[in-house]
Amino acid sequence: MLAALSQKETARLALSLLDLTSLNETDTEDDILRLCQRANTASAHVAAVCVWPRHVAVACRALVEQSLQGKIKVATVINFPEGTAAADQVLAELAAALASGADEIDLVFPYRALIAGDALTGKQLVERVRRGLEGRCLKVILETGELGDERLIRFASQIAIDAGADFLKTSTGKVKCNATLAAARVMLEAIRDSGRQVGFKAAGGIRTTADAAAYLDLAADILGPEWTRPECFRFGASSLLDELLRTLGEEAGSAPMGGSY
Repeated sequence: MLAALSQKETARLALSLLDLTSLNETDTEDDILRLCQRANTASAHVAAVCVWPRHVAVACRALVEQSLQGKIKVATVINFPEGTAAADQVLAELAAALASGADEIDLVFPYRALIAGDALTGKQLVERVRRGLEGRCLKVILETGELGDERLIRFASQIAIDAGADFLKTSTGKVKCNATLAAARVMLEAIRDSGRQVGFKAAGGIRTTADAAAYLDLAADILGPEWTRPECFRFGASSLLDELLRTLGEEAGSAPMGGSY
């Protein structure tokens, strides 16, 4: 494990890097309130909660009431999950999310366009969202399971980095193949080779402390152990929280499940 961390130390670190996620179409205000209540544990608080844009204001209010505003970020998704919306619609989603109080934006890269040979659409969309973000964090979801080919994952990573991404994220968690260590390696190497401090987020299918440790070890190997902090590394998950709490000896509870997250 990272720097010979114990299993409990690994779990505590992973918990602090977690974007606790619920992206069900059926999510209610009560579901989001419960999610926010679970975001602060006896061992650590998560890095962010990630919810649909329509629930951002609810999450913000809940964190204020728990005196966690600023400590736990509120993230949301745009162009999600298909990655095919027109640019003007994506920018309208962005404006609404920011008006509701979102701290971080997870943008789905137009990966289908890239597969079809169109790199310009993705570049321009990331650039336009970047300009509209007013300094907030931009995570670009590459949907690596759909891109498939490592050369295409590398190309998408380079486009997103050059266009202003703060983080590269593997997946929406809504497709058949989500985060993999092979795709993560390609993305982390692209970050290393860019010379920029771009973060990495693994999302979809990460459910155990051992899964988390494998991604942390990979990031530390390629980018250095200093990269495994919330400013540079995240996990997108909901089911992972219970497993981390069990590893830490805390009582696991129920949380809304975010699809494949």
